[in-house]
Amino acid sequence: MQVERLDLRLLSAEDALAIGRLIVKVWPKPGKDERFRQRQMISIGQDYCGPEQRVPLSFVVREKENVIAHAAVIPRNIVTSQGELTIAGLCKVCSDPKLRGQGLGELVVRKVFDMVDADDFRFSLFQTTPLVSPFYERLGACAVENHFVNSFASNLRECPFWDEVIMRYPSDREWPSGEIDLCGPGY
Repeated sequence: MQVERLDLRLLSAEDALAIGRLIVKVWPKPGKDERFRQRQMISIGQDYCGPEQRVPLSFVVREKENVIAHAAVIPRNIVTSQGELTIAGLCKVCSDPKLRGQGLGELVVRKVFDMVDADDFRFSLFQTTPLVSPFYERLGACAVENHFVNSFASNLRECPFWDEVIMRYPSDREWPSGEIDLCGPGY
């Protein structure tokens, strides 16, 4: 299956809605319908003001007009014990529940990890659940134990991520120890 690369700065309303429909199918939440998710995807691109070589992207697999797999990458500058680091923030990874087990998730996640392998980013950093973390481990990621903060939040000690497992890719590069400032909300 073909994986499309979409520059989120140029995301059409139709593509944003198709992604939003999939997100709602996978993670239904009160008050966050497909139009909310559409606006959320569009705002990721509109809010970006970084370098041209590291723009926010979505990777999608389609079946006709429907998006059946999705992964987004948002560049994020974080502060570590070793200084500032720009990472590939992997987020909104999902595949149609009816099509699970066909490798669709791996197709879109691999595109983000390929950017790290090509040295566009030193690492990818993301959150997931204990149930899903083995999927990422099979792709070469590992859990991290750092304490994460958001220096822009009102509660500086609260972790900006909401899922239980925080992971990085690749697992075979030296990762900074100590506290990490995401310099913004979780994703």
